Amino acid sequence: MFPQRTGNFLGYTETIGTLYWVCRDIEGHFIKPSYEKNYQRSLVEPEVFWAEAAKDIQWNNKWECVLSSSGPFFQWFKGGMLNTCYNALDFHVENGRSEQIALIYDSPVTGTLRKISYRELQKDVARFAGGLRALGLEKGDRLIIYMPMIPEAVITMLACARIGVVHSVVFGGFASQELSIRIDDATPKAIVTASCGIEVQRVIPYKPLLDKAIDLAKHKPEFCVVYQRPQVRASLRRDRDREWQEVMEQAEPVPCLTLEATDPLYILYTSGTTGKPKGVVRDNGGHAVALKWSLTHIYDMQPGDVFWAASDIGWAVGHSYTVYAPLMGGCTSILFEGKPVGTPDPGAFWRVIAQHRVKVLFTAPTAFRAIKKEDPTGQYLKKFDVSSLRYLFLAGERLDPDTYHWASRLLDIPVIDHWWQTETGWPVTANCMGLSSYPFKPGSANKPVPGYDVRVLDVNGQVLGPDQEGLIALKLPLPPGCLPTLWNDDQRYVDSYLSQFPGYYFTADGGFMDKEGHLYVMGRIDDVINVAGHRFSTGRMEEVISGHPDVAECAVIGAQDTLKGQVPVGFVVLKTGVDRSQKEITSELMEKVRTEIGAVASFKWMLVVQRLPKTRSGKILRRTIRDIADGKDYVIPSTIDDPEVLQEIELVLKKFIEQ
Repeated sequence: MFPQRTGNFLGYTETIGTLYWVCRDIEGHFIKPSYEKNYQRSLVEPEVFWAEAAKDIQWNNKWECVLSSSGPFFQWFKGGMLNTCYNALDFHVENGRSEQIALIYDSPVTGTLRKISYRELQKDVARFAGGLRALGLEKGDRLIIYMPMIPEAVITMLACARIGVVHSVVFGGFASQELSIRIDDATPKAIVTASCGIEVQRVIPYKPLLDKAIDLAKHKPEFCVVYQRPQVRASLRRDRDREWQEVMEQAEPVPCLTLEATDPLYILYTSGTTGKPKGVVRDNGGHAVALKWSLTHIYDMQPGDVFWAASDIGWAVGHSYTVYAPLMGGCTSILFEGKPVGTPDPGAFWRVIAQHRVKVLFTAPTAFRAIKKEDPTGQYLKKFDVSSLRYLFLAGERLDPDTYHWASRLLDIPVIDHWWQTETGWPVTANCMGLSSYPFKPGSANKPVPGYDVRVLDVNGQVLGPDQEGLIALKLPLPPGCLPTLWNDDQRYVDSYLSQFPGYYFTADGGFMDKEGHLYVMGRIDDVINVAGHRFSTGRMEEVISGHPDVAECAVIGAQDTLKGQVPVGFVVLKTGVDRSQKEITSELMEKVRTEIGAVASFKWMLVVQRLPKTRSGKILRRTIRDIADGKDYVIPSTIDDPEVLQEIELVLKKFIEQ
């Protein structure tokens, strides 16, 4: 029986957060807005749709036009005036959330638990912003943040947003050479760092890495601010360095500076094919509108709820969903300095969820594969009450069906794979839990989110039909919150994203869309291999392999072959406790691939390894594995979590070839 409507109207409600048709059933229960209606409206009337969403943001002055363009470049809310920090902090302090917890700093690596209210966070941010201004930073200046997952990193980000300084967060512990490249590109007036980071039980001093990076860079920052942690005390250079504590003691708090909606909020660097990283720019206005909308309508979050994005703030997820979105939404955000396993065990995530009553967890599939490997039957989960958890959202890598089913059975809640990129800043596809949801399909990244017109194209730019695999592209204009350009490099923005298919943003991902509109992202286009003229998706092969009950995670790459051009090579990590013969398991896996994909795939190499090389955000470094397999010289990626894994891969390959 369909719910009976007691009334429907176009009006603003705190529950919805913007203007939508609101319905209630006969008992007065709220009925979520229709996904289909919202999606279609966002494509047919994008300016009306986003103008309504923008009413949920606090503006100093309303925009002149919702969407404007100049050639291939688009701007959202041009002429509008606002401040992102005000929306994230001051507004809540002024409107009844002063004593609500804004940030929970949970650090198992240091044994620290600290809860910070909106009032306390606003006070610290305003004071540090005053300290930065006293040191000479002004609107438009750049500041690099090179810090671990500590509250001071979040304070620095928000302090920059408060006074119009453009921040660029670089993952703490990045190699000096990579940091120097970012210094030269962003030309920061200042760098804020900490004396060290902590990786499980390993302390990493940051200051020597920073000093070397500055020595390597052509551009020299005017000063550095160093937060001294008790684990390591950094030595300072008198002519350049300041201690965080002294800056705070001498500073006077400052109010929020009114900024243009189109002013840059931050630069976030992502890898580039030329070796030079691409500086993704995020604006203030469109970013605020998109993130606030997404928090309510994708993640079903309401003010006061607890949100945990288990990601470093050096990545896009940490920017969007550890810092900005939860705080703009009046939620409590978890800042976690730890790992899914090893801090201290595979129950770390369950402990945090139970202790802090987390409603939504957002993490990478690799985190759950790590937990599944160490605790395949979920024994650690039984120790904790995680009944507060309503949804598990996963992104960063393709969610293989086996991990999806494992997590679904274990938690008995919706497990949502959703797909986006650093460049978009928020999800392109998802099952929107704040709108009317639809049945899940394992292996799918779900349907396009309102605002995104997703197409699958062939190499000539023609739109493909259902179930035809091709190149994923987004029809222009992109919705608010996506990159308007690259930092100081408009031409590279056009060349990298817009030139291949005019009228589209090219994602460089491949996949297909089924007849019901579910998108299947099979991986980067360079993950498609050519075996004797036959093209195969390594993502599909990984899906088959990961379905084996003994496999925790896997990676498939295409290795060079003189006869066939390329042949697939599989690397598998087995679940803890598996005591069967490795030869027996690999034989089963190769047979499984031949049965489900075909003998023409020539899958004959399957190697068992202890672990896979990954970035700190959890992405498997397939290109580096491929270079090792091909015997090529390779550069250790700056984003790698543990370089020693590469030596392990080399050793396993060498033994396999010798045998």
